[in-house]
Amino acid sequence: MKSNETSAGPRLLGSADVRRLAASVDLRPTKTLGQNFVIDPNTVRRIVRVAGVGPADVVVEVGPGLGSLTLALLPVAARVVAVEVDPELAARLPSTVAEYAPDLAGRLDVVRADAMRVSELPGPDPTALVANLPYNVAVPVLLHMLETFPGLRRALVMVQKEVADRLAAEPGSRTYGVPSVKAAWYAAVSHAGSVGRSVFWPVPNVDSGLVLLERREPPTDVDRSAVFAVIDAAFAQRRKTLRAALKGWAGSSAAAEDALRSAGVDPSSRGEQLTVADFARIAAVRPARR
Repeated sequence: MKSNETSAGPRLLGSADVRRLAASVDLRPTKTLGQNFVIDPNTVRRIVRVAGVGPADVVVEVGPGLGSLTLALLPVAARVVAVEVDPELAARLPSTVAEYAPDLAGRLDVVRADAMRVSELPGPDPTALVANLPYNVAVPVLLHMLETFPGLRRALVMVQKEVADRLAAEPGSRTYGVPSVKAAWYAAVSHAGSVGRSVFWPVPNVDSGLVLLERREPPTDVDRSAVFAVIDAAFAQRRKTLRAALKGWAGSSAAAEDALRSAGVDPSSRGEQLTVADFARIAAVRPARR
């Protein structure tokens, strides 16, 4: 039995496999698309294990690339829908699955699309998101998928360590900001481990981290876009007090102060001190424009 093959599943991609597949499509990984491919089978096994995917799950995978993670997901999920923007990689993935896991090829759907523009997927709605997200678009893609597919109950994403820290940050911490609060609107967010550089080809110049998101109900029935508008305004000038930062949002400093006091928030506090529930209360009492 080869080192990247187990009795419980298909062969997984090692370093030589990834390079061979890349050569077959004349792929030269680019920083622009954030193309860093996992070459360590143990890493993708770990991702699938931490994600908690089971036989009832329909998994959406964003950016499957050459198929390293896809091959690890197929044995444990009911279906995997892979969303790939690169046309050559999208075209190659079914052949890779047919080669490495022929008995599981029927569980795969490949959607050739930009994940930020996806509004529907083939088959049943996805219940889990598992992905190695390109560093440059990780947060907007994650938030778009959570908003577009409310049936997603869990997400496990691998992102740049700095992004992982921001997503999982708590109020009051140095890394707490817009990604932290917006992710918290949808889910309970937590660190799920670190990933070293050596498991990728080409080797990135940053470390990576795993982030686990478990869906929960929003803290209020206030419109999401209204809450996100407050969040954006508060952090656009994060050094300012909320009374000053929300001046434009409310119409004046006095109106911002009134709204903050009505929401039970100290006008002299700053955005990084507030929870998503605090922002929701502020959005709910926005003063009428004159």
